[in-house]
Amino acid sequence: MVARTFSVAFEGVEARRVEVQCAISPGLPGFTIVGLPDKAVSEARERVRAALAAMQIALPSKKLVINLSPADLPKMGSHFDLPIALAILAATGLIPEEAAEKTLSLGELALDGSLVGVTGALPAALTAAETGCVLACPVACGAEAAWVGATPVYGAASLAHLLRHFTGDRPLHEAEPGEVTAPVHHRDLRDVKGQERAKRAMEIAAAGAHHLLMVGTPGSGKSMLAARLPTILPPLGAHEALETSIIHSLAGLLDEGGISRARPFREPHHTASMAAIVGGGRGAQPGEISLAHNGVLFLDELPEFSRAVLETLRQPVETGEVMVARANAHIRYPARFMLVAAANPCKCGYLPDPARACARVPLCGEDYLGRISGPLMDRFDLRLEVPPVQFLDLGLPASGDSSATVAARVAQARSRQADRLEGTGLRTNAQIEGRMLEEVAEPDAEGKALLVKAAEKLGLSARGYHRVLRVARTIADLAQDPAVRRPHVAEALSYRVVSGAPN
Repeated sequence: MVARTFSVAFEGVEARRVEVQCAISPGLPGFTIVGLPDKAVSEARERVRAALAAMQIALPSKKLVINLSPADLPKMGSHFDLPIALAILAATGLIPEEAAEKTLSLGELALDGSLVGVTGALPAALTAAETGCVLACPVACGAEAAWVGATPVYGAASLAHLLRHFTGDRPLHEAEPGEVTAPVHHRDLRDVKGQERAKRAMEIAAAGAHHLLMVGTPGSGKSMLAARLPTILPPLGAHEALETSIIHSLAGLLDEGGISRARPFREPHHTASMAAIVGGGRGAQPGEISLAHNGVLFLDELPEFSRAVLETLRQPVETGEVMVARANAHIRYPARFMLVAAANPCKCGYLPDPARACARVPLCGEDYLGRISGPLMDRFDLRLEVPPVQFLDLGLPASGDSSATVAARVAQARSRQADRLEGTGLRTNAQIEGRMLEEVAEPDAEGKALLVKAAEKLGLSARGYHRVLRVARTIADLAQDPAVRRPHVAEALSYRVVSGAPN
């Protein structure tokens, strides 16, 4: 007799359904798991055996084989414990086979039979809904999985609770979705003294989801400005929140089942490896660029990052996704993020100050920023120099617009972009390209003449030319102007020049 139930194997953000088959046949007593299991799945034998023993259930003295189908799909993770146990219970007649076949489950078993939370409950719930199954999972994952809302989700504290549920002795209640947490910010743009031009650049970047590079001496406020960027970004929409939460669910970053509408802000250290930034490692896990999907990836001390790591950012910045290629798998992750970077003008950091600069000025600046390749530098829509703040300015009271005021203007600009791009699958000006860019960002005659002249003088590449148009379109949106005019183009061009960096 063969009993069946279902679970999932993760490939990127996709949860592929896996059929868990249990066959009990005459022969020497044994417990075998086949179907390309990894070490964690193979060890499920002992966890399942101990959990059943804790419930006073003994395995039959026969040959017991668990098959995970499709057999050529790698199975990784301890979440296969629960479906294996349910398949055994169905094969031994302790729970109805029909109920097991309509259930997709995941969860790790402790030796006493309790269920331990696992990652990936949200994409597993999506797969359960698509295949017409109910989802059974640990109670710790119930609130997260219930967000899908298209299929019943039952969160159980132990295997014994699920057994009583399937036999009708004590049915479980459906899990309720966790709370939607609104963004809460304890920082404000007004905390930054001076730096009005940098604040303006941040507002433009937030309004159009443009990539931003800040170059300035140590202590000029680059990191402080970047840390306040989330305070002016609009909250995640429903679809964006689901996209982001699926990735964070796979990485185990969701907080107690709640889904946050705050945009991700990831700031990896410059010693991070390529696998940590791009993705990879065991099971080709998502990297920082995917964890920053729909949010911000902040790279402080940009030239200090490994050259190989920086070069791998070029494709995701353009395409909004990353392919993690391994010998046995090619995993695709979404990676539509705002790249915000900060750099010192040179190794010592004091290139503009003759009194503090080193003896290698100006060659040290060229060498240092030269670590950032021209193609990567070309992908920054806005580049600006952040000058040091004068000591007298630090004692002045807070001035300028608050984060709430700037966020309101950003939200209005995003709303105009959403109306313009409705039905195209695009969300912001930074994503517009091709013929659509020519239609929506075509400058007036004076603006076009200025752009052509500047392109020749600055030696703009075709990519740089188009990025100026996108930024000009965003500046016009902030000004509530339906057309792109000369002042908008002029301001966009002013953010293309940084000393020591290619244009």
